[in-house]
Amino acid sequence: MPLHRLLAAVSARGFRRSLSTAAAATDSRRGASWTWYLLDKTTMAAGSAPAPEVSFDSPPSLSQLHVPEHLAKHSCGLPLPDPDDDVVRLLACKACCSSQDGLLLLNIHDIRVAATIVARQGAEQGGDRVRQFTGLADLSQLPGMSHYVFNPCNREISSCLPEIEGPKKILAGFNLGLLTRAGSGGFGPPDRYAVAEMEGRLMLRFLSETGEWEILEGSRCQLPAGRPRLLPNQEAVAWNGKLWWVDLTFGAICADPFSDRPEPRFVQLPSGSMLPAHIHEKGVDEVVRRALNFNLEGSILEPHMYRRVGVSGGWLRYVEVSHKEPFVLSSFKLDADGSGWTLEHRVALSKLWADGGHPWLP
Repeated sequence: MPLHRLLAAVSARGFRRSLSTAAAATDSRRGASWTWYLLDKTTMAAGSAPAPEVSFDSPPSLSQLHVPEHLAKHSCGLPLPDPDDDVVRLLACKACCSSQDGLLLLNIHDIRVAATIVARQGAEQGGDRVRQFTGLADLSQLPGMSHYVFNPCNREISSCLPEIEGPKKILAGFNLGLLTRAGSGGFGPPDRYAVAEMEGRLMLRFLSETGEWEILEGSRCQLPAGRPRLLPNQEAVAWNGKLWWVDLTFGAICADPFSDRPEPRFVQLPSGSMLPAHIHEKGVDEVVRRALNFNLEGSILEPHMYRRVGVSGGWLRYVEVSHKEPFVLSSFKLDADGSGWTLEHRVALSKLWADGGHPWLP
């Protein structure tokens, strides 16, 4: 559908939050009203419904994303696999991020997997195939990608964004962000959007008004010593007219994707939250592993499991949970000028659990 109708519909609904995003609704089973939801961001595209859908559930339960398979483009023009071939088509869908208005950016990967038929069950001809999966069918073949902007409240969806081709495809990872912007001096409903990903000084960008992907070169961003690059490990966040790419080990970079000369700016996490620079290279080393009291053989406690940057109440916030009793949850708010973080809350979760915990959780 036309962009202005899609975005105007969202504005009319009053969305004003991030990927734990807003949707005013009532849970008839519990009789509770709620204004935000938790989304299970990944799913397999399946079925023939005309449009995607979110099955809303009140938090802390997860709302479920459903995406029909007809939205996926064929991988680089490849034909559909024959049912009797040793290749299977998997359509993996992810809600990459949300805009500040609650729109979702959907990414559908068309993946071809080697899956040898080892037996058949049922009728001699056409019975169910039992397969042994062995990996990607062709390691040199990049999966086909389809991107859409989706309104989860009324199920309206944009036209498929153009395919990312050539050198641009190398920059298209899993950290695309979505930012909307209003015309007429910034007032009224949004009338355009940008989808972008930042890699060093390069930005891969799609603008709704041009309808094309392009690569821009931005200014150099100074990172702390010993940190040659920022490696995002959560979804991009839209806040304060910019997209924020977050490395939960040490900080975030923000930039305006509507600018033809992006000027990325680095914001460090609170001083006590900086992790060693080698975390990305080796996971959590033995010293840190002992400090975290996380000793499962071969397991690694990744930063995204206990840290998060997001928008709540109109502010950019950072939260983290400690790993030992009493499991302290700390919440920080970024100052208005972006110069630093202010500690707002520090709560011992063990005490809450001792007092009965959350009524919906054991």
